[in-house]
Amino acid sequence: MSKSGHAGKIGKREIARAFGIKGADKIELKRLLGELAAEGAIEKRGRRVTRPGVLPAVALVDIIGRDPDGELIAMPVEWDEDEFGAAPRILIRAPRRARAGEPLPGVGDRALTRTEPDEDAGPNDPPYLGRVVKLLARARHRLIGVLRLDETGAGRLEPIDKKQAGRDLVIAQEDRGEARDGDLVSVDVLGRTRLGAGKARVRENLGSVKSEKAVSLIALRAHDIPDVFRAEAIEEAEKVRVISHSPHHEDWRDLPLVTIDPPDAKDHDDAVHAAPDHAPDNEGGYVVTVAIADVAWYVRPHSPLDRDALERGNSVYFPDRVVPMLPERISNDLCSLRPRETRPALAVRLRLSKDGRKLDHSFHRVMMRSAAKLSYAQAQAAIDGKPDDTTGPLLEPALRPLWAAYEASKHARHKRSPLDLDLPERKIILKPDGSFDRVVIPQRLEAHRLIEEFMILANVAAAETLEENRQRLIYRAHDEPSREKLAALSEFLATIGVKFAKGQTVRAASFNAILAKVKGMEHENLVNEIILRTQAQAEYTHENYGHFGLNLRRYAHFTSPIRRYADLVVHRALIAALRLGSGAMPDIAVGELAEIAARISAAERRAMAAERETVDRLVAAHLADQIGAVFPARISGVTRSGLFVRLQETGADGFVPAATLGRDYFSYDEAAHSLTSKRSGESYRLADHIEVRLVEAAPVAGALRFEVASSAPGRGRINHRTEGRATKRPRRR
Repeated sequence: MSKSGHAGKIGKREIARAFGIKGADKIELKRLLGELAAEGAIEKRGRRVTRPGVLPAVALVDIIGRDPDGELIAMPVEWDEDEFGAAPRILIRAPRRARAGEPLPGVGDRALTRTEPDEDAGPNDPPYLGRVVKLLARARHRLIGVLRLDETGAGRLEPIDKKQAGRDLVIAQEDRGEARDGDLVSVDVLGRTRLGAGKARVRENLGSVKSEKAVSLIALRAHDIPDVFRAEAIEEAEKVRVISHSPHHEDWRDLPLVTIDPPDAKDHDDAVHAAPDHAPDNEGGYVVTVAIADVAWYVRPHSPLDRDALERGNSVYFPDRVVPMLPERISNDLCSLRPRETRPALAVRLRLSKDGRKLDHSFHRVMMRSAAKLSYAQAQAAIDGKPDDTTGPLLEPALRPLWAAYEASKHARHKRSPLDLDLPERKIILKPDGSFDRVVIPQRLEAHRLIEEFMILANVAAAETLEENRQRLIYRAHDEPSREKLAALSEFLATIGVKFAKGQTVRAASFNAILAKVKGMEHENLVNEIILRTQAQAEYTHENYGHFGLNLRRYAHFTSPIRRYADLVVHRALIAALRLGSGAMPDIAVGELAEIAARISAAERRAMAAERETVDRLVAAHLADQIGAVFPARISGVTRSGLFVRLQETGADGFVPAATLGRDYFSYDEAAHSLTSKRSGESYRLADHIEVRLVEAAPVAGALRFEVASSAPGRGRINHRTEGRATKRPRRR
């Protein structure tokens, strides 16, 4: 491969074309590639072929330092160390010519880079070269934490980052500004005192940590999530006016579309409708309509609103607030499909056969008027025979046809066999003062599944239409699990007597078969958890390699442009491809689309981390006054250093250090996900039920430390000397 090439862009078709391979010889090529993948020499990602652990052509990186020659060194923000080992270093090449006033990259910056393997690199040199395409954040040599003053007035920082917990940072009185004890502050790290402790200076005072919004504010600052719109974006949003008619929009206001959302939803950007298909070629079939708010009509490419939306990438949802991708004037007003109010929308009309197969589809830019705003429980109750004043009149003309079309679609879904994990989601309920109240597991209704299935159908239709029109787009892609993770899964399943052959062609249905085998058994929760961990992470990409989990060849996010920038890109692409009027995607180079995909993928992971950490901090604050209390828990992770546990009542996550398990030496078995005493045979294994005692809580960091109190009856702490025959452990390899 040439130095300018990149492994991430090669597929079977490109290899065949390059070497003139035709006809029956392509079968031999496919066999050869399969053997190379099995040996680990290459890695197959859908139709792409790449070397395992290769960086993509466009990567999001953090600049971490300089080499002895003063050149900048970076590392990728996202890298699976469990699968590929340590993250590779990237030598950042100096820009050929800096523009006037343009900031140059420096240590601490985050940037989008074009990367390529450095074929001239020595064994100790960075294996990649990178060129900065765009700086995303200037250097932040800062930490965030809570200012704590002792009785002498001496100040120190209590970091919010779990990884920084225990780090000793002294803040002198003259370096504290107006900050007081208990205030949340960001600090510049200055160096060390004569006694070796770190020194810091308060840079920004963010207010009392006891304030109502402090917990989510910590997550926002820790992850550099923008939560204030630029003045020009707000000004643009305020100038926008709702439209009631347009030559670019068909009049669909008489169609009784309905929105079905959670009861506390503030924006309603998708509406649905279904009716029997009376076409002679589709007896017993249905016409399903999915209408999505026409955000592209209001948010034009490269406008202030668009720039802010791209920087955010998506809306972020905390228990106490939402940080929207777009100002509320757009998201909660102009683009919210309110009942009996005219709104522009981009709609797809799907024709389904009586067995749920999609026969065809068409996209339309429309003016619509929602017939009703329903909650999931409200719609479900109507179907279950308990309609209310709102759903009663809609039951026959709107709701029953929707459920009938959904029943048909379930046949096609069952045949497609997407990954079917049973992992209930928890939701935190807050008190009026913003503190933790309780955790609930919302009931999973058929109404939820109905909306999900119709949204998936709409997303598939969007990707198909754009491909048919040769229009560039951003896919939602989900790679198949790596060879290493599948091998680890096979070894684990062998320990519970479930066969899963290594090297087999794996599909989502393969995992469903395993889940069916363990349904109702002791290991059901454990197997669900392990299979989830085996999966790759979904991402946004300009290259299509399918969606493994949904078992779909092509898939794009179309159904929520209010809260996801990827969907807005797809809307603009459809408008351009189908010539539907203003707001179309301008001509865009592949490289620029790749940059956008990398940015919004990183923004999605940033949001997920911030949301998870906020929940951790809320629960840790709730438990801080219960030191010594004992809680039922389940082991959620096993490492050499100890056990990660999740409390059953609250879902709180914490850690049990291995050193506290007892005087015995506990050996770690990676394949079995267990820690086992060499002397007594006692074992702690992933998903075991145990009881733990709270030893320490650090609410600001969201960290909880436990010790094992006891094991639940019949579960956990298996003695392999007496029960080893029933839980056969694999040989070490």
